[in-house]
Amino acid sequence: MELTLLGLAVAPGVAIAIYVYFRDRYEKEPLKLLVQTFLAGFLAVTIAAVVEVFFAKVFTLDDLNISHVAINNFFFIGFTEEVCKYYCLYKIAYSKPDFNEPFDGIVYAVMISMGFATSENILYVMNGGIGVAFMRIFTAVPAHATFGVMMGYFVGLAKFRKQPKPYLFLGLTIATIFHGAYDFFLSVNNIQLIALGALVSLIIGIIFSMRAMKILSEHSPFRYSTIILQKNRTEQS
Repeated sequence: MELTLLGLAVAPGVAIAIYVYFRDRYEKEPLKLLVQTFLAGFLAVTIAAVVEVFFAKVFTLDDLNISHVAINNFFFIGFTEEVCKYYCLYKIAYSKPDFNEPFDGIVYAVMISMGFATSENILYVMNGGIGVAFMRIFTAVPAHATFGVMMGYFVGLAKFRKQPKPYLFLGLTIATIFHGAYDFFLSVNNIQLIALGALVSLIIGIIFSMRAMKILSEHSPFRYSTIILQKNRTEQS
């Protein structure tokens, strides 16, 4: 049973990571760096948890106070977790020569996010059981993926801009806002808001993510060279 739960906890994050890897159609990233970023995200959960526990001890928040709920979810949880992911992305992948097109920002950010989500998922699923496992397959794990795509989209643009700071700021900020909104709606004491708000924020995140991947894929600097190479191979055969 424990092996089944572990499999259910690990599978969604790995599946999404593989999906995004194959969305990078024209120039694949090296396996070593992909594994490094995934593991960095996996380990970053520990740092985020320590910071979140610190905030919980220092600041007394009322779960029935809507402003306190917002502060907890947007700043103490959303911002903390996205900063940890952002740090991993910036320190491990951003300066690497293999990060050579904007879409790579999405690939590496999602690897980190899926490592983070997988680590988090193992903790929740092993404690909560199979019901929690199936619920998180369709909610928390894809939500983390959308936060990763949002961050990676802007960090990918930043890498190839003369003024990268506004894009880096946008990447962290937008990921934090969507993360905070998703958690906020799950935390309010209102079943309609939980069902509607969290679901709507997740759907918007997924739509944005699919659109972002499509845009950067279509504008990949490797796209045209790949098309020409494939055309030449076809003509030769």
